[in-house]
Amino acid sequence: MPVYEIELYELHAQKFRITATSEARAIKKLLDGGGDAVDNGLDYIEVCDSFGLLAEEFPVLAEELRSLGVSVDEEISGVRSIEQVE
Repeated sequence: MPVYEIELYELHAQKFRITATSEARAIKKLLDGGGDAVDNGLDYIEVCDSFGLLAEEFPVLAEELRSLGVSVDEEISGVRSIEQVE
């Protein structure tokens, strides 16, 4: 039986500590790569279903998923990649 590796888009949150004169300057500094992570962990929030494989690029996969009862519109939600590894 084949083995697959599937990569999902997921939302995570990480907290940073930044010294700045205003909220806007703190955000700008963070977006420019500044700041120190409060801890080394990421908090998992959920699978990000706003991104996914485009169904038009994977029509056979999209149709098979639909036949299995999976809702597929323009995207195969949350899936970034799938690869058969064995």
